Amino acid sequence: MDHGHGFICNGEKIRTTIPMVDRDVAGLVKDMGKMGFQGGQLGTSLRVWERMLDEDVTIFLGLAGAMVPAGLGEFIAYLLRERKVDCLVSTGANLFHDLCEGLGIVHYRGSACADDAYLNECKIDRIYDVFVSEIELHRADNHISNFVKGLDPARRYSSRELMDMVGKDLPETTILGAAHRSGVPIFVPALGDSSWGIGMVIALREGCRVMVDQIKDVDEITRIVERSSKTGVIYIGGGVPKNFIQQTEVIAELIGDYSGGHSYALQYTTDAPHWGGLSGCTFEEAVSWGKVKKEASKVQVFSDATITVPLVVQALRASGKRRKSVPVFDWTEGGLELRYEKR
Repeated sequence: MDHGHGFICNGEKIRTTIPMVDRDVAGLVKDMGKMGFQGGQLGTSLRVWERMLDEDVTIFLGLAGAMVPAGLGEFIAYLLRERKVDCLVSTGANLFHDLCEGLGIVHYRGSACADDAYLNECKIDRIYDVFVSEIELHRADNHISNFVKGLDPARRYSSRELMDMVGKDLPETTILGAAHRSGVPIFVPALGDSSWGIGMVIALREGCRVMVDQIKDVDEITRIVERSSKTGVIYIGGGVPKNFIQQTEVIAELIGDYSGGHSYALQYTTDAPHWGGLSGCTFEEAVSWGKVKKEASKVQVFSDATITVPLVVQALRASGKRRKSVPVFDWTEGGLELRYEKR
């Protein structure tokens, strides 16, 4: 620390002032890395994300909240198509609304001040200031039910297998469609806590019993971590997706090939650590569990993800940064082969 003259980083004094000049999104977010507070954290997160793209790193993305109905769906689909990330763990709700978009069911900008009793009469469901037709949502519930009826009742499916099959018939602008085409596995560890569970119960009540093995999910994603050269994690929000990815390192330490924790860690969140919740826990706290390496590059951006994520993803796209290699997953009965392919 150079007292009175600013913080010295790698022997260089960095001024927090950035000039007001014409620049593109990538240039803006990059320059924001020189700022203080959360603007600086946002710019630093871009730099760390780009560093992951230069190495043989398997990049996990955790997606919580109501990001798809809020409008982030195509940003996430882009990350999957272009392999800016390699594995997605999501809430079921995000992927249900992604399915809806793929089926032509539209989310509309509404108002958080609307009369909810009147919306209920009109069969309009509200997600903060986003409106969607409840009748149309029921159409998606029935789509899931009909999909389940076509599955083999004698098999035990992981959520990864189900999401891959659903994505086959959806456009690449959806998360599910993009993941299927690019070979990115999607895990939904709390599948029943969403309209996927509703649709599956409809099928169950009609005599179609399909087993979803969520412990198989735990095994499959841990195998990805065990077979990766390095791992990096990016969390949009926290919740179940964050902890599901984090716990792979604990499992690997107990029964598998433990690397010492994730090598990179980014989070875009409004969760606060001082309430003691795991969604808001700092990456330094995760070091105590062995989930993140003590020397890992760690950045948390405390801001609304609907503001930060579009900026950083657009900056990634505008920069033209490409992967040098991507992990390829060859799933076998009870196992996984992982290799890195040059791009």
